[in-house]
Amino acid sequence: MNPRLPYLREKTAKLTASPGVYIMRRKDSSIIYIGKAKNLHNRVSSYFRENPDHTPKVAAMVSNVYDYDFIVTDSEFEALLLECSLIKQHKPKYNILLKDDKGYYYIRISDEEYPRITHEKNTKQSGRYLGPYTSSFITREAVDEANRVFMLPTCHRKFPQDIGKGRPCLNYHIKQCMGVCRGRIDAEEYRGIVEQAVDFIKSGSARSVERMEAEMLQAAEELDFEKAAMLRDRINAVKKASEKQKMINSGVDSADVVGIAEYSGGLCISVLMYREKRLFDKAVFEFPLPDGEEDMLSCFMTQFYYKKPDIPKTVIIDHMPAESDILTEMMEEQAQHKVKLHVPQKGQQMELLRLAKNNSAEYIAIKNDRTGREVIALEQLGRSLGLSRPPRYIEAYDISNLSSESMVAGMVVFEDGRPLKKAYKRFTVKEQELQNDYGSMREVLKRRLMHIVTGEGDEYFTRTPDLILLDGGKGHVNAVAPLLRELGLDIPLFGMVKDDKHRTRAIATGGREIQINELRQVFDLVTRIQDEVHRYSVSFMHSKHKKKTYSSELLSVRGIGEKKAAKLFMKYKTIANLRRATPGELAVTAGVGNDTAEELWRVIQEM
Repeated sequence: MNPRLPYLREKTAKLTASPGVYIMRRKDSSIIYIGKAKNLHNRVSSYFRENPDHTPKVAAMVSNVYDYDFIVTDSEFEALLLECSLIKQHKPKYNILLKDDKGYYYIRISDEEYPRITHEKNTKQSGRYLGPYTSSFITREAVDEANRVFMLPTCHRKFPQDIGKGRPCLNYHIKQCMGVCRGRIDAEEYRGIVEQAVDFIKSGSARSVERMEAEMLQAAEELDFEKAAMLRDRINAVKKASEKQKMINSGVDSADVVGIAEYSGGLCISVLMYREKRLFDKAVFEFPLPDGEEDMLSCFMTQFYYKKPDIPKTVIIDHMPAESDILTEMMEEQAQHKVKLHVPQKGQQMELLRLAKNNSAEYIAIKNDRTGREVIALEQLGRSLGLSRPPRYIEAYDISNLSSESMVAGMVVFEDGRPLKKAYKRFTVKEQELQNDYGSMREVLKRRLMHIVTGEGDEYFTRTPDLILLDGGKGHVNAVAPLLRELGLDIPLFGMVKDDKHRTRAIATGGREIQINELRQVFDLVTRIQDEVHRYSVSFMHSKHKKKTYSSELLSVRGIGEKKAAKLFMKYKTIANLRRATPGELAVTAGVGNDTAEELWRVIQEM
């Protein structure tokens, strides 16, 4: 509890309702949080109200606030710009800041007589530079592709000093270098080829091919067939490179594609930057999970595009961010051209968005020992069901029986998309005398959920799941949903619906079905969960039924009742162990005489 709250509330009561920026400070005046508001009084008051419902992060921030300052602006747009500027300047602890694990990378064209094209981490050396780029991989690939296509030297020889000294290297013989060292290419012609390579890096294959085809035709008209042949080979190399790049050809002239993937520890955002219809650069950022009231996409885009020199005409996103109007105004003012925020529903741009999300998911997967498919499946499942977070810890239930005999249930647990077998549980249905799947499901869930309410049981029984799935349709959901309300538990509850061939078809709520066939990863995950809980409950039912059958055979022995039969199964667990027991051991366990034990032993051997 912050002892300064009475003072802060009194100060805030007099605060203006104008738009502006507020600056939270510690006792030593250091800044810990900066925010903007359309209405300063309403926004700042929400931090210091009685009985607040803050997230842990906001509660921690409020507990450290000694005082705050504010700056009134003429509009919400001005508040946005001021907030961005102050956050970049002061980097407050409780603001979500753009931090990635990379610096910037550049493509260098040296200023030698025979220039080289290289990828660099800084601009300390003399020469021309392209960039900056945020992805080292894309920078290196662009340089390697240009050097390979245009057969530029990548060896350590110095030109023109080393021309004619020694034999050409292996790259020349395998046709990956034009062989400057042989002395047959003058500096002017070489620099022209380098400029073609630079143009290839900047504008892609299409323009390069057009220019080189024009040069080839001119060389042929001038009867310079050697030059024409060289240009023909180079055009073929560029076309071959462009074929390799088809998978990253976007079909959009200038766009950023922002893909978000969420996991238990936070979220990851990747931005694929396309320029002139091909992938130009990529950036990846990690964040802690945002507060419930924050739109992470809006926070990210505000900081990412603030004073960014290269803003495209289109930004492709999976939902329209909060305050999209003022965000677009900021981007257009900086870019000096129209900027469109676009949420695709289908087609090629939807595929680009899927690719960006997969990039984020794979980045998360590598850092968290998971596959990208698992990360995407949980994120899409959470979104399909309207959950605020991907369901990290999922419990699933299935009832299994043979008519009214051997009525049991199985509970399986999936954590981060994988089975957590040590958390599996088995239940024997006790209250239902006749077959009643709905009643059995309610009984089992009540027994399980009471462990959450009372806090009694092992670490898995007392843990609250992020999602409960029932093997059945809306009838099962409607049978159990009132129980959750009675116990005061807010746990998402859905059914897993099968078709007439016992295959997963949809997810059921209390009143409708949610189709998941088109969401491949979600469909695969739910199918795995449904198949696993069915297998687990059926195997328990069969083992239970076998024990009942064997128990009835033991009861046929004179002097063996239900209690003595139960003692034998409790002691030996399996039929194999019972068969290995001697008559003397059976007599001691069941508490019977030698004659009864001998007859019991004979019956067991025949089971």
